[in-house]
Amino acid sequence: MTFSKLFKTAALSLMIALPVAGAASANGSYVNVQQWGVGNAAAGAQTGWFNDMGIYQNGNYNSAAATQNGNWNTTVIGQTGYGNAASAATYGSGNVSGIAQNGAYNSASTGQLGYGNGVAIIQNGFGNSASSSQVGTGNTAVIVQN
Repeated sequence: MTFSKLFKTAALSLMIALPVAGAASANGSYVNVQQWGVGNAAAGAQTGWFNDMGIYQNGNYNSAAATQNGNWNTTVIGQTGYGNAASAATYGSGNVSGIAQNGAYNSASTGQLGYGNGVAIIQNGFGNSASSSQVGTGNTAVIVQN
């Protein structure tokens, strides 16, 4: 898969994950979950105001977990394939975290503590592993693996 196709696939997965039907809302925050395959597991927790969380898993035996504590945070996880695992933990305000994995047995985790941070992890293929930790204000990280 070329980088262009990978990026388009990841972007499409992320766009699908946020506006799915049946979103749960409280304090202006939203949680959206879609799982189509078998054996998928998803978990999410939010405290604060105006947080958005989207989890999308299309394949089989994928797992995703996200935590948001603060205000105006956005977390999106989109996975297809088989046996992928993703986790995102955000503490603070105005942070953006995105994970898109397409393939099998990929693992990704993000952690953010602060304000106005952004991270994106895009993986394709088999057995990739990526992790990002951000502390402070205005940090940006992008990880792409194929």
